[in-house]
Amino acid sequence: MTVAPPPPTVPHPSPPPDGRLPEDRRHMLRRRFLTLLTIVLLIGVPAGYLVISANQSRDSGLDKERESSAMGLQDNWPSQMKRRVFEIPVPDDAWHVAYYETSNWKTSRLYVQFTTTANGLDTYLAESGTSRAALTAGKVTVGEHDSGIVGWNFTAGHHAWSGTTVTRDKPRPTSDITVNLDDPAFPRVYVVSTTSP
Repeated sequence: MTVAPPPPTVPHPSPPPDGRLPEDRRHMLRRRFLTLLTIVLLIGVPAGYLVISANQSRDSGLDKERESSAMGLQDNWPSQMKRRVFEIPVPDDAWHVAYYETSNWKTSRLYVQFTTTANGLDTYLAESGTSRAALTAGKVTVGEHDSGIVGWNFTAGHHAWSGTTVTRDKPRPTSDITVNLDDPAFPRVYVVSTTSP
């Protein structure tokens, strides 16, 4: 009597060693999406930030280049940072404000002119570390070299000039202040502030 061969057996895959079941398609797509999103966030966001920063830096550099290439006084207020660095506290009520800045490896100068009121002049002088009593009648403290750079003319005609120099401990700036008191109610101030880093 012949014995029938045993029925063929179908091999069953052995369970994974960690006990997890194989990943279905939906979970696989979700995992890949999260991986892609993570990569985009880790690379794309910093790259976008760098592009924005580079554009802002370039625009700021162009503004500074335009300002540096301007010759002579600019009819505008110097920035608050410039006023703070050069210690030129232009009064809030000033008008006809103009400025010019020069800079090299040795010294930096800020030239500022403005018209103000009698009270505005007193405030400006006090905030600069001096007073009206320090102004010497007939004295022009801005030198010919500096006045020539910005086109100030302190010799033409008869004017009521008064001037003083505010000397501060380095590295703080020194300010040469000359005031036109032709109309004492509305004095015109010319100041050159020099700092040596």
